[in-house]
Amino acid sequence: MKKHKLVIDYSVYPSCKALDAEDLELMISAVEARKNAYAPYSNFQVGAAVLLENGEVVIGSNQENAAYPSGLCAERVAIYHASAKYPNVIIKAVAISATSKNYVVDSPAAPCGNCRQSMIEYEQKQKLPIKILLMGEKGEVLKIDSLLDILPLAFNSSFL
Repeated sequence: MKKHKLVIDYSVYPSCKALDAEDLELMISAVEARKNAYAPYSNFQVGAAVLLENGEVVIGSNQENAAYPSGLCAERVAIYHASAKYPNVIIKAVAISATSKNYVVDSPAAPCGNCRQSMIEYEQKQKLPIKILLMGEKGEVLKIDSLLDILPLAFNSSFL
C-alpha cells in the first residue's frame, strides 16, 4: 500500500476590500444576490455571481422548498442560468457569499458537494480552471484558483 496526501493552495484576504477590482465587483454582485434568496426554512441566504469571459455577470440565490430536496443552492442557480443564457462562453470565476438571519456569518461559506460536482462539470467542459471566491457576510475571503482544488479526484465523463 502507498499512502498519498492531497494539498491545496488558496489565498486568504482579510476582507473583500483587499480584493482586486474585478474580484471585488464580482463579490459585490454575490452579496447583492443574497437579497433575492428564498430561505424561509433555514434563514441562511446565499448569493452567487458567475463572471463570464464576455464580461457578463450572472447571479443566483438559494431557493428553498418545503420539500427540502426540491430546493436549489445559489451556486447551481447561477451557473445553470449562465450556461443556459451563454452556452459556449467560458466561465472565469464564481463568487459566493452567505448570511443568516440567526447569526453572523463571519467565515467563508464553501459550496456543498452537489454544487462542487455541478460546477466542476463546466470546468472540465471548458478545459480551463474556474476561480472561486468565498465569503460570509463579513470577514475573510478565500480565493481558490480551480474547482479541482476543492473537489480533488472529481467524477467526470471518462467514467461513463
